[in-house]
Amino acid sequence: MARARPVPGFAESASFREAAIRTVEVRTEEVFEHRDNVLDISDIEHVHDMRVATRRLRAAMEIFEPCFPKKQFRGLLREVKVLADTLGARRDADVAIAAMDRVAAELPVADRAGVNHLLAELRAEQQQANEALAGLLGQIDSDRLHERLLAVAAETGAAAEVPA
Repeated sequence: MARARPVPGFAESASFREAAIRTVEVRTEEVFEHRDNVLDISDIEHVHDMRVATRRLRAAMEIFEPCFPKKQFRGLLREVKVLADTLGARRDADVAIAAMDRVAAELPVADRAGVNHLLAELRAEQQQANEALAGLLGQIDSDRLHERLLAVAAETGAAAEVPA
């Protein structure tokens, strides 16, 4: 599993808002670092790493929500939750397949028919979940979620610098 990157300057942040901005920026980058390989079903760790990264981002967004523009930020949080849920559906199938593969490996060949049937169903479920994820990733790309998350952080930082 990918470890969470430290947030540079977090401890030195002058305010809760500054800590929020830094954290959301780093956690956003972590999510999208996994984007390119997440549809590869031959290595299920990619989807796991992206899912964990979305959970970290979501937690940071929920903790720091008061620092950001309410309406815009809630919409972004909803999009991150949808991504996490879609990754979760794919991950569930991945985990089930891995478990059934281990069970099948322990059985004599003659006793594997039922497990193989279940594996075929799970692989179909995995494929459907992967297609749903591919569609969502395409939507996220066209809607520029990555850029919008970074922009709301940057705009919040810029707004905080303007004297009242």
